[in-house]
Amino acid sequence: MRWQMGRRSDNVEDRRGIGVGGVAVGGGLGTIVLVVIALFLGVDPSVVLEGGGTGVNTAPPAVERWAPFPEEDQLKDFVAAVLGDTEDTWREVFAKMKREYREPRLVLFTDAVRSACGTARSAVGPFYCPSDQKVYLDLSFFRELRDRFRAPGEFAQAYVIAHEVGHHVQNLLGISDKVRSLQERGDERQTNALSVRLELQADCFAGVWAHHANRSRQILEQGDIEKGLSAAAAIGDDRLQRQSRGYVVPDAFTHGSSAQRVRWFKRGLDTGSLRECDTFQARQL
Repeated sequence: MRWQMGRRSDNVEDRRGIGVGGVAVGGGLGTIVLVVIALFLGVDPSVVLEGGGTGVNTAPPAVERWAPFPEEDQLKDFVAAVLGDTEDTWREVFAKMKREYREPRLVLFTDAVRSACGTARSAVGPFYCPSDQKVYLDLSFFRELRDRFRAPGEFAQAYVIAHEVGHHVQNLLGISDKVRSLQERGDERQTNALSVRLELQADCFAGVWAHHANRSRQILEQGDIEKGLSAAAAIGDDRLQRQSRGYVVPDAFTHGSSAQRVRWFKRGLDTGSLRECDTFQARQL
């Protein structure tokens, strides 16, 4: 991926190495389950961060002696470049719709972080908090993406960022609020189904970013698209459930299957059109 010459965003907030004290994880869910249900949570991480009920209080490892892993400085530069590219792309897209794009901030953290949506450990994966309009990312997730989920490559990492920014776009367009309103009136099955459509739309929006960024700045190199599609497939609900449970429960999906995530990311990538990302009107996902 060609990113080295890109503009670096000024909206990266570096909180790496800063501890937050005890972290309350609502519902008593174990880390493995949290990873399965919360990877790419995106819209409202409070449901697994500081939710109501009996919490399990765990203190994050001491960070007084924190030191970045070897490639972390370059990753920070990479994140700033990708975020800058999403800003440039979405600003142009919104301008064509006669709207103003408000840039999100991206917070880098280590181990745990406080957001307006609650306190989260890095186990929940990258997430977007609509209350403060910030994306939260522990750079160690990129190692997980490469080693555990076997989705290596810079464009796979860029997809992660673009997906979370996609949730910010949904927030600005009022889509997130409408979905949350519907979820409050529905049962668990309906809530999960709406969550899947919201997540798949964020995948499609990530593809829209890549389409316009490549057309304007030629960011993609040979093999990049395959790496992005591999990342989308790696975090499908069916694959994550099979890894953690050994079987698949479609009614419990909250983000979509691997095939669905690939399909909608590719639709955005191929068309570059927000209209093509209307997962809520689609009869078949």
